Amino acid sequence: MSGFAWGAFGGHLAGTACAALAVLLVAFAVGLRTGRHRVVDVAWGVAFTAVALTSYGLSAGHGDSGRRLLVTVLTAVWGLRLAAHIAWRGRGHGEDPRYERMLAKAPGSRAAYAFRKVYLLQAALVWLVSLPVQAAGYVTGPMGPLAIAGGALWLTGLVFESVGDRQLALFKADPGNRGKIMDRGLWSWTRHPNYFGDFCVWWGLFLLVCDAPAAAAATVVGPVTMSLLLTRGSGKALLERHMAERPGYAAYVRRTSGFFPLPPRDRVPPRERG
Repeated sequence: MSGFAWGAFGGHLAGTACAALAVLLVAFAVGLRTGRHRVVDVAWGVAFTAVALTSYGLSAGHGDSGRRLLVTVLTAVWGLRLAAHIAWRGRGHGEDPRYERMLAKAPGSRAAYAFRKVYLLQAALVWLVSLPVQAAGYVTGPMGPLAIAGGALWLTGLVFESVGDRQLALFKADPGNRGKIMDRGLWSWTRHPNYFGDFCVWWGLFLLVCDAPAAAAATVVGPVTMSLLLTRGSGKALLERHMAERPGYAAYVRRTSGFFPLPPRDRVPPRERG
């Protein structure tokens, strides 16, 4: 069982909070200048990367060097890929309708409301979700089977969300698919391969701290929070409310798993159905 440098870890938490806040403050300035607060979605992945890099620097001399490097690289690869994908997807578009609706209800200054309800909230969530990434740098023992399993789960998640995003982008790029529901490839196995991928990524990163059980127990709030965001917050639940009235979506819901990948129900031969 590995040890954990509790004193050093506790002392570094303010530094990582400042890193997350700094990225979101820059994003806020960009949002004000451009009039498009959708930039915060790009900043989400960048902020996780900034927290991981800050934690890597602060944890030097405290935790296992291999684990410190691995958790930093895995977080940065995920965060920067996500940021680049969202930036590419949003190029040439105006404000995100979600933020338009939110800011239309602002009681007073729209900028102040956006700062409180969007940017500060995102900075706090980045810091909270990334607690296992921060803690992994302070695990003193070498990586064991749990860390290896975490790396494998992270890779599964990254492949799932990357392939899912690519499949959806190609589908939308075909004018013949306008108004249709994407139900091919990974999207025939789960209605949200990208969100399922994020789920795997963050539980995989959590496993990297599980060689120190007490630290894992103290930071499990990170992947739990991400899971709730993906399934009940701004992820799956919000998107499905938006898609509910689309022609063909109800049928897609009936035949396709809501989150965890499962074989499409309409592919089961009639004689095997109950």
